[in-house]
Amino acid sequence: MSTAQLPDSGSESQVRRLDRAVVRFAGDSGDGMQLTGDRFTSETASFGNDLSTLPNFPAEIRAPAGTLPGVSSFQLHFADHDILTPGDAPDVLVAMNPAALKANIGDMPRGAEIIVNTDEFTKRAMRKVGYDVSPLEDGSLEGYRLHPVPLTTLTVEALREFGLSRKEAERSKNMFALGLLSWMYHRPTEGTEKFLQAKFARKPDIAAANIAAFRAGWNFGETTEDFAVSYEVAPASKAFPPGTYRNISGNLALAYGLVAASRQADLPLFLGSYPITPASDILHELSRHKNFGVRTFQAEDEIAGIGAALGAAFGGSLAVTTTSGPGVALKSETVGLAVSLELPLLVVDIQRGGPSTGLPTKTEQADLLQAMYGRNGEAPVPVVAPRTPADCFGAALEAARIALTYRTPVFLLSDGYLANGSEPWRIPETGELPDLTVQFAQGPNHTLDDGSEVFWPYQRDPRTLARPWAVPGTPGLEHRIGGIEKQDGTGNISYDPANHDFMVRTRQAKVDGIDVDDLTVDDPDGARTLVLGWGSTYGPITAAVRRIRAEGGHIAQAHLRHLNPFPVNLGDVLKRYDKVVLPEMNLGQLATLVRAKYLVDVESYNQVNGMPFKAQQLAGALREILHEN
Repeated sequence: MSTAQLPDSGSESQVRRLDRAVVRFAGDSGDGMQLTGDRFTSETASFGNDLSTLPNFPAEIRAPAGTLPGVSSFQLHFADHDILTPGDAPDVLVAMNPAALKANIGDMPRGAEIIVNTDEFTKRAMRKVGYDVSPLEDGSLEGYRLHPVPLTTLTVEALREFGLSRKEAERSKNMFALGLLSWMYHRPTEGTEKFLQAKFARKPDIAAANIAAFRAGWNFGETTEDFAVSYEVAPASKAFPPGTYRNISGNLALAYGLVAASRQADLPLFLGSYPITPASDILHELSRHKNFGVRTFQAEDEIAGIGAALGAAFGGSLAVTTTSGPGVALKSETVGLAVSLELPLLVVDIQRGGPSTGLPTKTEQADLLQAMYGRNGEAPVPVVAPRTPADCFGAALEAARIALTYRTPVFLLSDGYLANGSEPWRIPETGELPDLTVQFAQGPNHTLDDGSEVFWPYQRDPRTLARPWAVPGTPGLEHRIGGIEKQDGTGNISYDPANHDFMVRTRQAKVDGIDVDDLTVDDPDGARTLVLGWGSTYGPITAAVRRIRAEGGHIAQAHLRHLNPFPVNLGDVLKRYDKVVLPEMNLGQLATLVRAKYLVDVESYNQVNGMPFKAQQLAGALREILHEN
């Protein structure tokens, strides 16, 4: 982290300019750390920094207070240049209690700043997490720049005039912390004050109290002698192409992408879903957009959700179902039905740690093989994966393009890291969006030997192998649906072995023939080693590759969006390199597929701890592999 001291601005404190900073807020799940992080992020985005976030919270709605499993944290990496990850290690930790300190101290580099709420360091609270002696007094934090601040007491004192009970006043301590960090990093404040006024519009006294706590935190930083230095991170003016930007999370970008796809296709959007972490935000967001023709159905279970969505697809809607890994297992039979019916359906899987209930709030990439093969019979399904939170918008449009063009269900594999993380997103112009217009069947498409014209529901487009999409109720287009094998062309029920063989091979050929872009390889120096990735590993891989190249190393990088079918040129790309390294947040699922298809000895690098890779961790592994060559 490079620094340069700015000229004296009139304040007694020094102001140091940084090119980047990593801040982490941590406390109980009821301390408002996610809200605090969101507000700090919003102000950072409005200031013009590039940013990347990592929310991390317990699976329980309200975890036991003061315990290690109950710690909730929010990390933000912001910079004056292009960045790709939430940062490997925080420069500043705000710890609201002993549990927050103990859960996060292992991530803190020596010399980092730690702000602790001393009011919470009681003997009882410390015993809960195994502190026999206060870490604030035993010398264990001597390697850090420690700032003991009685956040609770200062907040209660600042709100004395509002007549709130002590418990009510204490709830605003996160706003005091936000004000302090906003002063420390010269963040804008107007947006947060407007946000608080809007959030508590029906409780103006609470709104005023939170704003007062926020201002008190700012003023504390300005006046206390404990903070002799504040920091400035300039806007990332050169990192972004011209345009209108906003901060966006992966789930929000995905929801917007689905709405945009429905408008570009001129089809109503139907979401059949059952709430499940970390996919529920998509249901919540889409339910707010009835004005765009969106219809959301919160079903009684996962099976009903996808059943309703498939019915909507039969009826002529852009149909979507959202879920996570356990829900995919329940939906698998209906996905197979969609394959047999050859209807467009988007299955959005926001992956999380498994198996079974697993780690509901942690991230993983372990549903790839389930998406590829998790159905009975030969039931091929295209698979698309976004690489960043903002890329979820484009991935939703691409998944819709494939589903509508080829009349097939499509898996979109995001994950918890992308879903909850955020970054700046350039809002596209309408003219930049793809044309997804669909032509429904209008009348007969086949002439029988006797000269009569009839409608054959499985008469295929010779280019895409897609069957016609006939909206129910269109005169003359009546046809059978159901899961039993269809006869080619007529769609009549067929048990004929030769027909079944033909239909199975045709459905596979349809997926294999989907038109996807060639794989782009970033290889400026003619490297001998390629790092291949997919999904949310893009940020850590790219950051690690940049570090290797900055040290003079030669390494190539390529990232897959389409996992089924693979890009046509993938085999040729793999053959160009002596070694292919594939980092995944699973035990090697994509590596298994690549090895089997291309007979390439891919070297897996795997992690399944519920957290994304760190750039330094990956860079270290890649250095070792390069030195082996």
